[in-house]
Amino acid sequence: MESRKLTPGISVLIVNYNAGRNLGKALQGLAVQTFRNFEALVLDNASSDHSAALAKSLVAGDMRFTFRLSSENVGFAAGNNLMAATARGTWLALLNPDAMPAPDWLERLVEATARHPAAVMFGSTQLDATDPLRLDGAGDHYLAIGLPWRGGHGWPLAALPPEGEVFAPCAAACLIRADVFRDANGFDERFFCYVEDVDLAFRLRLQGHHCIQVPAAVVSHVGGASSPVQGFGFARRHGTRNLMWCFVKCMPAALFWPLLPLHILALAFLMVRATATGMAYPVGTGIIEGFAGMPVMWSCRGALQRGRRVGWRRIAAALTWNPIIYLRRASQIL
Repeated sequence: MESRKLTPGISVLIVNYNAGRNLGKALQGLAVQTFRNFEALVLDNASSDHSAALAKSLVAGDMRFTFRLSSENVGFAAGNNLMAATARGTWLALLNPDAMPAPDWLERLVEATARHPAAVMFGSTQLDATDPLRLDGAGDHYLAIGLPWRGGHGWPLAALPPEGEVFAPCAAACLIRADVFRDANGFDERFFCYVEDVDLAFRLRLQGHHCIQVPAAVVSHVGGASSPVQGFGFARRHGTRNLMWCFVKCMPAALFWPLLPLHILALAFLMVRATATGMAYPVGTGIIEGFAGMPVMWSCRGALQRGRRVGWRRIAAALTWNPIIYLRRASQIL
């Protein structure tokens, strides 16, 4: 048994909302990690399925695990920020409650920090929990016109790219330096959930930071574990709204103005596709909410761009410019 008095090298943050038995499996996966110098902070976002109580019983006696109960669902972004404020680790490892880590997940991430000392973000290989020979994701990517996607989603495991730089880590399973996370004020809590990880990585890129995708760091991801409770339209609504806010906040002016008409066309494309798949209402609501929040996002943009430390060409080099790569949900090493 590890003592809480020891300063952990990594603080693992888990925000739970009705993840059922998946949360317990995730925590059991953490308990047997080969890298043992960590603390695990679990925030339950007012779940109604007793998942936190069940998971807590499975790791009872392991002093590395701390549970906190929220009286309301504050969202993924605010939940992680809340835990990061008291986390003691030099690094923060974010893990979804439906992501089961391989025993060497943390060890492989730590090894990557030694190989890439200049990087402050590290992504994991996410395997489809229903088919371990299929990818759930290998890093997040960003089409220049403002459309993010999870690279390799649905692709065979054989398509897993080598270790290298990607635009952003998927927050379902990633590692980020704690001081950098806090200096950036963490996730934008107005996003609530979805695209908040891409937004954070974009803001950190404006400060000169970058992300490394680590193929050897593996988790098995169920994905959408809370969607049946919240409704699948919830993800489409928030994802659409938030991608609009991310583009407006983060894109440097030299790229923003030429790309803005294409971003608007992309929103029209999303709306047409949503109509064809029965998702017109949540996507349309997301677009309306996106425009409603633009005055605040425009104000945020001004402060963010004034503090930018890298030129627009460096940002452009990290973007994906070929829409076919986006449509195929392919992975891309920069």
